Amino acid sequence: MSPARPARIGELLGDGRRSFSFEFFPPKDGEGERVLWRSISELEPLHPTFVSVTYGAGGSTRDRTVAITGRIARETSLLPMAHLTCVGHTRAEITAILEELGDAGVRNVLALRGDPPTGPGTAWVQTEGGLRYASELVAQVRAEHEDLCVGVAAFPEGHRDAESLEADARVLRAKYDAGAEFAVTDMVLRASDYFGLVQRARDLGVDFPIIPGIMPILNLASMRRMVEMSGRDMPAEVEERIRPLADDPAAVRAEGVRIATELCEELLAGGAPGLHFYTLNRSRATREIWEALSLRV
Repeated sequence: MSPARPARIGELLGDGRRSFSFEFFPPKDGEGERVLWRSISELEPLHPTFVSVTYGAGGSTRDRTVAITGRIARETSLLPMAHLTCVGHTRAEITAILEELGDAGVRNVLALRGDPPTGPGTAWVQTEGGLRYASELVAQVRAEHEDLCVGVAAFPEGHRDAESLEADARVLRAKYDAGAEFAVTDMVLRASDYFGLVQRARDLGVDFPIIPGIMPILNLASMRRMVEMSGRDMPAEVEERIRPLADDPAAVRAEGVRIATELCEELLAGGAPGLHFYTLNRSRATREIWEALSLRV
């Protein structure tokens, strides 16, 4: 990473330029590792603002998350951000992980409560000696490492466990008060949901950047499962465009990319500070959307 480049995502977001970022997950095997690094090499020439690496349920990918973000920091021009969760860790273990990330050259963290190891929608149990809320994790990171930049998650239609959209917005305010500098949303299904989230946040005084998350529909069954896991429904207008193509995977994929591109255009036109692409460790669809947007970004 160039020494002239700011090491904190908050600084990059604060200069007024649009942010474009990519998310990866730790692969399970050698073939997945090869796919991941091929995708990273294909996306690096696009010069994203940052890239993020996820954390498995229950802290199951801790070592791989640290290793991948560290390698990105050492061997590429990309600015990495590591996900970190409350679930499955004590405060002392979180302290140790933060030290590992610092030693690996990682200066940006996305602080999350995390899904239960048994999956979204099941009971979430606080680890003994651990933390209950993402806002507590933000506070711990800020207390122990003032030099780290901390981001958090936000939810366009509210977190599936939230009592209401207003209660969900108050949770985001608590993360902001704890020291978070920006937020990245769960995948946006409708632009209006994102803009509603931003307005609820602003009404509560949350003025940090909120970056919408983008995931194109490449496989209808897979996308339906992911939407269901987040406690939501596929928008009717999207279903109407995709369902007639269900027997033609190539047509589904092409239409999914078109829908995502249109969504990105609407989000940017409405004032979104950038876009965060959930790549699923593949680069092709992200590059196609990027190219379609390139004349307007």
